Amino acid sequence: MTNVTIIFYSMGGTNVQLAKWAKEGAEQAGANVRLVKVEELAPESVINSNEGWKNTVESIKDIPSATSDDIEWADAIIFSVPTRFGTMPSQMKQFIDMQGGLWANGKTVNKVVSAMTSAQNPHGGQEATLLSLYTAMMHWGAIIATPGYSDPVVFGAGGNPYGTSVSVDQDGNMVEDVEAAVKYQAKRTVTVADWVKQGQA
Repeated sequence: MTNVTIIFYSMGGTNVQLAKWAKEGAEQAGANVRLVKVEELAPESVINSNEGWKNTVESIKDIPSATSDDIEWADAIIFSVPTRFGTMPSQMKQFIDMQGGLWANGKTVNKVVSAMTSAQNPHGGQEATLLSLYTAMMHWGAIIATPGYSDPVVFGAGGNPYGTSVSVDQDGNMVEDVEAAVKYQAKRTVTVADWVKQGQA
């Protein structure tokens, strides 16, 4: 079976949900799945001053934190992150930056990767955020598996070929219906990882 690690960072809960949908999609495609979060770096005083952020941290406290082992174990990795000024959040960037040991030993080569994101408006940097993450993946020697326009479900979610993206209103609710697109993207990632794994075997 193909091993898939789903790694997310979330402040308001959106990317928790995207990651959980991705987990469902990957499992439906027959994969072994690990769902993990990256460590929160923001001071507790800042988190506690934002009710939504505080609630999210509390709601995911039992989800394991991502480690290098989760990267090495995986045949495929799906990332889910919010947009921060058109790039990935510092929490995810730090986690990626800490994988230098795996990278130096060739342990990131040929991992199949895909990513999803969110922002507060439809043009809030989603594509740039995914590209910033994929740039790091190119240095890893990973194989990037985007949804492209390979299925009509992508158009129903807003048509982002780089990866599923969703806008979120002021109340924290997703504007677009992206559940089907997320699950499709996860299944496609598993399929590509299956091909790579079978080819290497």
